[in-house]
Amino acid sequence: MANQFGAALGALAFPAIGPVGVVAVRQVVTAAVLLPVARPPFRRYRRAQWLPILGLALVFSVMNLSLYASVERIGLGLAVTLEFLGPLAVALLGSRRLVDLACALLAAAGVVVLTHPGPSSDLTGIALGLVAATAWAMYILLNRTLGRRLPGIEGAAAASAVAAAAWAPIAIVWFLAHPPTPVALLLAAACGLLSSIVPYVIDLLALRHLSAGVFGILTSTSPVWAALVGRIVLGERLLPGEWVGVGIIVLSSALITMIPPSVTPPGTPR
Repeated sequence: MANQFGAALGALAFPAIGPVGVVAVRQVVTAAVLLPVARPPFRRYRRAQWLPILGLALVFSVMNLSLYASVERIGLGLAVTLEFLGPLAVALLGSRRLVDLACALLAAAGVVVLTHPGPSSDLTGIALGLVAATAWAMYILLNRTLGRRLPGIEGAAAASAVAAAAWAPIAIVWFLAHPPTPVALLLAAACGLLSSIVPYVIDLLALRHLSAGVFGILTSTSPVWAALVGRIVLGERLLPGEWVGVGIIVLSSALITMIPPSVTPPGTPR
């Protein structure tokens, strides 16, 4: 819920600073909060730590920028629903059950219903949502790896510092060309707190105890919350067919959770 509300606040700043400005502020705010708390010892890191840190920093940027650019074009509810395909794919790829294949096909049908592709469809916005989905799937896997190799939120703090350093020159150039208003900066900062700090901490702690697949399933209500927040905060309205598409995608995730895996008898080859 916090993630979707934060994204909605960021969207309110789009007219003044655009998605690039919101992402830049979000990265800086995230690093400013996490670094003093975690105090990552950068000089002690070896290749095994640096690779996922750099990967996560890149994923942060791609995931946030593609999502917000998608939100700007097709709305919060649709963009977040498409992004949700990332964790759903992680959950499905982690299983070999026939029922999960059926759920994958059901989710694909939901995407078709949701986006109703045609001449009037915003294909760029849809594509950006799918890029965000891919980045979110990578985020789950990388964050889980860092959770095993570094204590606490140290990995997320280190990755946020790298991302902020990369975005700092971009922010300077962007804000010189697009002078921000105080309100826009406050909205973007609030977006960083609600959409980065809270989820990063919760995700990292959860992924220490849950498999990537189970974690993906637990996010199944994200599209519904996004649609509701988009309606309340941004005044967006989903068409009946779009609600059906959201419902189908959420249902495909819920089915995976409700149907228990088959039990392999002792001594049966796997």
